[in-house]
Amino acid sequence: MPTNEQIIRTLYAVAEASSKDTDKFVSLFADDGYFYDVPGGRKYHGKDIGLPVEAMVAAFPDMHRELYDLYVKDDVVIVELALQGTHEGDFHLPGGVLPPTGRRMDAPCCDVFHLKDGKVTSFHCYNLPSVILQQLGVLENLAAALERK
Repeated sequence: MPTNEQIIRTLYAVAEASSKDTDKFVSLFADDGYFYDVPGGRKYHGKDIGLPVEAMVAAFPDMHRELYDLYVKDDVVIVELALQGTHEGDFHLPGGVLPPTGRRMDAPCCDVFHLKDGKVTSFHCYNLPSVILQQLGVLENLAAALERK
């Protein structure tokens, strides 16, 4: 059986734009597992767990997660990383849709995973929307940048 660190490294690998495999991503979660986008305030369950992966690759077709440090303690894995990509597609946000800016993001993120019996039971993603929006050049005038749909 793979270690918890290996499972999480696989999860990131299949979420990359260059090797995206949403079904494999979802399969790494327990039946009652979930993905919690903490700043967005939304939890994803079942097949919906793959929606954030699909959305990020649609908005950032070269989406990459640069893993800096992984900390493993029993069934908990904490990962410090950066979300990196070029904004070339619609970026769906709670307030509307941000059309492509063509700008790159390299935003810090911290993810916390709990696993049981080789499956992810919870994934809490702590990304920094303010940094992402600043890097995309829209933070100062977000309301004007969003298309209402």
